[in-house]
Amino acid sequence: MTDALKRLSDEGVAIWLDDLSRKRITSGNLAELIDQQHVVGVTTNPSIFQKAISSGDGYSPQLADLAARKVTVEEAIRMITTADVRDAADVLRPVFDATGGQDGRVSIEVDPRLAHHTVATIAEAKQLAWLVDRPNTLIKIPATKAGLPAITEVIGLGISVNVTLIFSLERYREVMDAYLAGLEKAKAAGLDLSEIRSVASFFVSRVDSEIDKRLEKLGTDEAKALKGKAALANARLAYQAYEEVFSSDRWAALDKAGANKQRPLWASTGVKDPAYKDTLYVDELVAPGTVNTMPEATLQATGDHGQITGDTIAGTYAAAQADLDAIGALGISYDDVVQLLEDEGVEKFESAWNDLLKSTEAELARLAPSEG
Repeated sequence: MTDALKRLSDEGVAIWLDDLSRKRITSGNLAELIDQQHVVGVTTNPSIFQKAISSGDGYSPQLADLAARKVTVEEAIRMITTADVRDAADVLRPVFDATGGQDGRVSIEVDPRLAHHTVATIAEAKQLAWLVDRPNTLIKIPATKAGLPAITEVIGLGISVNVTLIFSLERYREVMDAYLAGLEKAKAAGLDLSEIRSVASFFVSRVDSEIDKRLEKLGTDEAKALKGKAALANARLAYQAYEEVFSSDRWAALDKAGANKQRPLWASTGVKDPAYKDTLYVDELVAPGTVNTMPEATLQATGDHGQITGDTIAGTYAAAQADLDAIGALGISYDDVVQLLEDEGVEKFESAWNDLLKSTEAELARLAPSEG
C-alpha cells in the first residue's frame, strides 16, 4: 500500500495531510497515518475546520463548557481550533524531534477576514502562536499584498510561518523576499535562525480548473491540447524560482547564520477534473526539498497506484514556460487568472469562516444551560 508513498518520501518530498478533525486525533487515525503512510505533517484551513466542527464529531463536551462560560463565538472557535492543532502537534512531536524541526508540523491559519489587514494579521499570528504554544506549529498567513509585510514581521519575531494562497510566480518571488527580509530582521534581533521554519504553499489544481475552463470556451484543437498543462507548468517554474533565490548571495549570508530554506509546498493537489489521473499533482511534482499536502483521498490514491519515477521537475523549465506562453498566445491572461484565484481563495476561506461562526453560534445556543 505505501510503497509509492515511501518512494515519494525517499525522493525528498515531505508528505503532509491536508485535513484535521478531533475524531482523527482521538481515534488514533492521525498516528496511524504517520506510522504507516509516511505522513510527517498536517495543514488546516478555515474550510477544513468548518467541515470538522460542523460534523459534530467529538466537539460537544467542549462546546457545552464554552456555552456555560458564555464566551463569544469567535473565542469558542479559537479555543476549539487551537485545541485540535495543539493535540495534533503533540501527536507529531516525535517526527518533529526526529527531523530536527523540519517536519512534524501542524499549520493553523489567521482569521481569513484579516487577509487585507497587515497589522491585524501580525497581531493574530502572535496570538495564535501563544495560544497553541507548541514549537512545531506553523502560522498560516495568506500571500496577499497586505500579507507580505506581515510575513516579514512575524518571521522577524521568530514565529514559523506557512504562507498560503500563492498562485502567481511574481507573488511567489515576493513571498520569498518577505521571508528573507524576516530572517534578516530576526538575525539583527539576535534570534536563533535555525529555530525558524517556513513553507510557501503554491496552489496547483485551481490553476488548471480556471485555465481549462477558458481553454474549453475557446474550443479550438490548439486550446484543447493545452488543457491540464497550466498548473504543472506554473508549479515547475515556481520551483525554478525557488532554486534561484536559495542559491543567491543574499541567501548564502543567511545560510551561514544557520537559517533554513523556505520549502515550496504543493497545495490544492486533489484533482478536480475526473478526466485527469487522481495522482497527477503528486506524480508530476516530485523534487527534493518540497512538501506535498494531500487530502486523504489523494494520499490513499498515491499509496495505492501513484507512479513515483524520480524527480519530475528537473529539466522541465523550458517546456513549462512554452506551455504558459502558448496559453497566453491564445489570449488567456495569466495575470488575470492568478489575481482572480487569489481573490476567490480569500473569499472561499472567508465564507467558510462565516459558516463556521453561524454553525458554532447555533451549537452554543443549543447547549447553553438554562438559567438558574
